[in-house]
Amino acid sequence: MEPTVDILKDLHYRMLRIRLFEEAAGRLFEGNKMPGFLHLYVGQEAVAAGVCVAMRDDDQVSSTHRGHGHLVAKGGDLNKMMAELMGKADGYCNGKGGSMHICDLDLNMLGANGIVGGGTPIAVGAGFANKYKGNDTVSVAFFGDGSTNIGAFHEAINMAAALRLPVLFVCENNEYGEYTRRDKVMAINDVVDRAAGYGIPGVIVDGMDAVAVYEAAVEGLARARRGEGPTFIEAKTYRYYNHHGVQTLGMKYRTDEEVDAWKAKDCIEGFERRVTEAGLISADELAAVRVELEAEVEAAVEFGENSPLPEVSTLLTDVYTEVSR
Repeated sequence: MEPTVDILKDLHYRMLRIRLFEEAAGRLFEGNKMPGFLHLYVGQEAVAAGVCVAMRDDDQVSSTHRGHGHLVAKGGDLNKMMAELMGKADGYCNGKGGSMHICDLDLNMLGANGIVGGGTPIAVGAGFANKYKGNDTVSVAFFGDGSTNIGAFHEAINMAAALRLPVLFVCENNEYGEYTRRDKVMAINDVVDRAAGYGIPGVIVDGMDAVAVYEAAVEGLARARRGEGPTFIEAKTYRYYNHHGVQTLGMKYRTDEEVDAWKAKDCIEGFERRVTEAGLISADELAAVRVELEAEVEAAVEFGENSPLPEVSTLLTDVYTEVSR
């Protein structure tokens, strides 16, 4: 499906919104203003934007430990997101979920997940419910290349394939599981080859090209709505920063040449060149969007910093189990 100018503007808006939010969060993390770990999505923005623009509002998303980008692309509230990352009471989960457990059920964002591979069965469960209800809602599972080595992933995708569930599997292959290169733990060159083992179609897309991701997602979502079952998309992409945070903590596991080569294919810079050279969106329009989003992110940082810490009295509120006294 060839994207319209409005869709191109939407892709750019969502990619840039993710990038600016994540860069700001990274600076706060490095400044010791955030507890716990922070897994940044910088570099992979085209995947979340491309898929979420193709989705309907009622379509569902299950996310990963690197999940900020998915919620931002789904329309998440940056104020609540920033407050949650800071562990503040006004955050999405009242400061108790943190970076790896943000969710917004009103946006059909089923949640980020700190367990590698843990989000895929959730998306398949949602897909089962959608088929049972007889609606045409699709659940989308985002996951990294490393999670396809996890048993839960294979059990989930097997169930989705066998029952022809309306699920779109989106593998964000950034070539590294923490600090280990993918080719050190897989005997295959392309993760999408695993789709054939479950009898479902698989497609490889340039994960640094939001339009390519969008077009593949449109087809996969349409196929699911037609009752033809799941599709597996492998988006080849790259994260710019460390597995968590910004610095490498003294561990050098990627060459500067490799990182620079991927940055030269930056999804936002490449997209902006593409649309301006084609005369589809002017440089002034793109600049205006940046100014608007910079202000939104700045306001979110201020909101998070001014939000109060949770009261000690709420420690056991909204938890599943309470230890007997």
